[in-house]
Amino acid sequence: MVASSLVWGAVWWAGDDVPPGPAAATREPGDAKASPGPPASTEPGPRREVRERPPARPRATPPVPLTRSRAVVLRIPRLGLEAPVVGVRLDRDRRLTTPPVDNPKLVGWYEGGPTPGERGTAVVVGHLDTRTGPAVFAGLRTLTPGRLVEARRADGRTAVYTVDAVRTYDKARFPDSEVYGIRTRPELRLITCGGAYDRRTGYHSNVVVFAHLTATREAPRRP
Repeated sequence: MVASSLVWGAVWWAGDDVPPGPAAATREPGDAKASPGPPASTEPGPRREVRERPPARPRATPPVPLTRSRAVVLRIPRLGLEAPVVGVRLDRDRRLTTPPVDNPKLVGWYEGGPTPGERGTAVVVGHLDTRTGPAVFAGLRTLTPGRLVEARRADGRTAVYTVDAVRTYDKARFPDSEVYGIRTRPELRLITCGGAYDRRTGYHSNVVVFAHLTATREAPRRP
């Protein structure tokens, strides 16, 4: 079983035998607690890099934010990653659910926040690894500023984000407002675990990718 709990601050991934974490907060999602167990390896397996598709045309001004439409696929061309998206929400105890550990190639998009391209800070979580090996966000920490993250929506349009920074935070000193604070433009946070691993308490840190919307693409026309 995978236990996931919302605790304002960092994202915790630990085993089922780990004592419960702090009490759940009543604010926005900050801490998903899941149970991948001791990793077989935290290094991503070999992946074929996909050429990043540039925006259709240069923009002198920021793209207009999109209206609401749920995410269906997340792509990170630099990592050769194309992952189905599942919605994640808070349970009755204000805990943020996570993608199922038995399907480690899924990513979870927080449904209580913005959808792709909407104004505000969208939050996406994914497993770093499971007991059997690397998971969907195993390569997240290798991203660099300027790389693209693409989120295809249910309406067929795609929101294209550009990475601004990749940072690792100790969970005990997680900067809530910096990561989850309200933004006036469309922004994206990709979050997984990182740092040293302890069998009792899980990973000590979180890896956070900061990105902002730089382009949108219309749905392909049907022949």
